[in-house]
Amino acid sequence: MKIVVIGMLDEREDGLSLLKSRIEQRGHDPILIDITIGTGAIAPSLKAHITNEEVAKAGGTTIGEIREVLTRERDRATSMMADGLARKVLECYKSGRLDGIIAVGGMTGTFLSLTAMKALPFGVPKVLISSTVAMPAYARRLSEYLGLRDITVMNTVVDTVGLNPLVRRLMINGAGAICGMVEGIEPIKKETRPSVALTEFGFCDQCAHYVREGLEKLNCNPISFHATGLGDRAAEDLVGQGLLDAFIDLVPASLGEHILGGNRDAGPNRLEAAVSQAIPYILTPCGFDMLSCGPIERRDKDDPLWVSRKLADRKLLLQDAMRVQARTTAEEMSQVARVVAEKLNKHREKSLVKFLIPTRGFSSLSGEGAVLYDPEADRAFVDELRKRLDPEIRIVEIEVHINTPEFARAVVEALEDSLRRQAEQK
Repeated sequence: MKIVVIGMLDEREDGLSLLKSRIEQRGHDPILIDITIGTGAIAPSLKAHITNEEVAKAGGTTIGEIREVLTRERDRATSMMADGLARKVLECYKSGRLDGIIAVGGMTGTFLSLTAMKALPFGVPKVLISSTVAMPAYARRLSEYLGLRDITVMNTVVDTVGLNPLVRRLMINGAGAICGMVEGIEPIKKETRPSVALTEFGFCDQCAHYVREGLEKLNCNPISFHATGLGDRAAEDLVGQGLLDAFIDLVPASLGEHILGGNRDAGPNRLEAAVSQAIPYILTPCGFDMLSCGPIERRDKDDPLWVSRKLADRKLLLQDAMRVQARTTAEEMSQVARVVAEKLNKHREKSLVKFLIPTRGFSSLSGEGAVLYDPEADRAFVDELRKRLDPEIRIVEIEVHINTPEFARAVVEALEDSLRRQAEQK
């Protein structure tokens, strides 16, 4: 098996050399990639199979240019090198020269390596040995990679420069981890049962439970994602890779959060993966009825009390100091509906798309008597969606609350109908 090994030879030659030799002892073929971007004053004795100059060239530049930029704009220099590394790693994968990948790095090496690992598909063994992954200052940035890819992380505790007894143990453990992964790898089998992505969160947990039960009875594999922004980005990512056969988007709310500026923002590409893959896509408006805007001390445009001032005239649920849910207005609901329709209208097989509306409450917070109850705002969403959505895409209004067995049953039946239509089209 071929294992790509990534690191900076000018800083971590000793550790990389041990890692490489241990992989060879296990009978595998290591392919060493040097990502050194420093001065190059120290000439390593260990030779890379793919040099840092080759990496830079793959990104359309030279190592000299990267070093020149490094003196002024470190982030830009890192991005230039990361682009080349991702291209070289993908080249290795597509040519059959990569069965697994392992990297050793500090801060710069970690982010370079994560960019390359993110380019690889789900299921390819990925191990990162890093001295920076536990640093709180980088948690948000690291989540952009670790939240979307199946990367195994070894927090080194100590720096990995040199080869003291602790670093030696880390390299041996890392070699054992990646070798064990590639030795036991099995291809992801295409099952006869459809695999169905399912977004959910606490405000529709009962509905999600009933839907999962219904999917099991329908002989489907439900794969759940926590719709807090990162989780639904992961769902979009895996659907976009073609690994899932259908998508039940119970909580597409992170699109609204992106439009309106909430905490569960999943970025501008939300609702696009199932559309681009042209697979069955069932949606509800759950979560569009609220905006996650905590903590109470949140600042926005120099306003130190964003929640209490900007949202003073709204209905609020103060779960705790960190979590605040604000009711979205009719105008905001209409705004979100326009974007939803624009995205869904691009689906090539519109008969596979259905939007189900629980008229008695989009979530546990907006049913009659609940803290965010506002039927006029909910109606504004439905009316705007009907006005904008292609008539080939069905909108089904069901006179129940979302957290009922009746609504969940309608969701599963909608999926069953779309799967049947898809089969008939083939």
